[in-house]
Amino acid sequence: MIKPSNQVNVSAETVREVKPRLFLVWMAILLFVFVLVFILDLSYGSLKIPASYIIRILSGVQTDKPIWHEIVLNIRLTKAITAVLVGSGLAIAGLLMQTFFRNPLADPFILGINSGASLGVALAILSLGAAGSLFLTQINTLGDLGVAAAAILGAALVFGLVLLVSRSVKSSNTLLILGLMFGSATSALVSLLIYFSIPERIQAYMIWTYGSFGGVTWNQLKVMAPVMLVGIAISSLLGKSLNALLLGEDYARSLGLNIGRIRFLILLGASILAGTATAFCGPIGFLGVAIPHIARNLLRTSNHKFLLPAVLILGAIAALLADVLTQLPGTAFILPINVITSLFGAPFVLWIILRRKAGSGVSV
Repeated sequence: MIKPSNQVNVSAETVREVKPRLFLVWMAILLFVFVLVFILDLSYGSLKIPASYIIRILSGVQTDKPIWHEIVLNIRLTKAITAVLVGSGLAIAGLLMQTFFRNPLADPFILGINSGASLGVALAILSLGAAGSLFLTQINTLGDLGVAAAAILGAALVFGLVLLVSRSVKSSNTLLILGLMFGSATSALVSLLIYFSIPERIQAYMIWTYGSFGGVTWNQLKVMAPVMLVGIAISSLLGKSLNALLLGEDYARSLGLNIGRIRFLILLGASILAGTATAFCGPIGFLGVAIPHIARNLLRTSNHKFLLPAVLILGAIAALLADVLTQLPGTAFILPINVITSLFGAPFVLWIILRRKAGSGVSV
């Protein structure tokens, strides 16, 4: 369990301006890497497609391999776009939560949003009896958006509770603890549903919890992409407010900022991003924790004017790389995305803890 921390290493240096030229150089490098990894993700899989063909297919040029057009445009492209949206969204949500709670180990799901989404999916997949069957039938009327709709309803329920409580709670640390309690309560309900469910439905639910970018169709993407972009847009407007919060809520109030309004926008942006990503792709861990720290150490600053765009691109790159690593070379087997993010993310979080204890680097 993540414990709230009031000991924050913040100085004028942590929010210093990065030289514009240096920042532009880094952004150009990251964009170049992003393009390379995006093409790599489209070309890599059980059937390897040369990068030259990928570029021609994306440019609308016909090739002598029509089946490759089908694979790239209807399977791999949706998966890659989903990875970009989810990676960017979770990374930005993690940055918001780490700044808001002033805790370097805070992640996008710290308020129990993913647990709420899991509860919605559990109700849809694991529910038994007449009431459960009726609920499942209503969800399934949405077609391939059924599970996502159930997850969104569950996430919205928890988010509503968090917003309700946040009106009467002034301390962010208290809100953090309450969010963890909401998550624990919903997780307990999910465990109860699993205990009384049949093996076939348990297996279906467990597959969802492994996480995947490949299950999103073009129809789902038409719903997912606008919602994620709204969450990113809300978050991108909070740069100055987040910088003020680095020095504490009292300092932010002294600047004339409306703390209640800022808190609502931060919670709204993070919840939209984390809830939507979980709804369509399952609970994907570690991206939201690791990426903000990579951006801080890359740019040597905690100034959100520079961090937000850097985190956006780094999150997309990390998600695309994770998607590439899930595909076993020369086979049709695809590993769960959470296996890859956990294998690489867990050691990184351990490094963050040890590095922070040693008192080095830029921290939040």
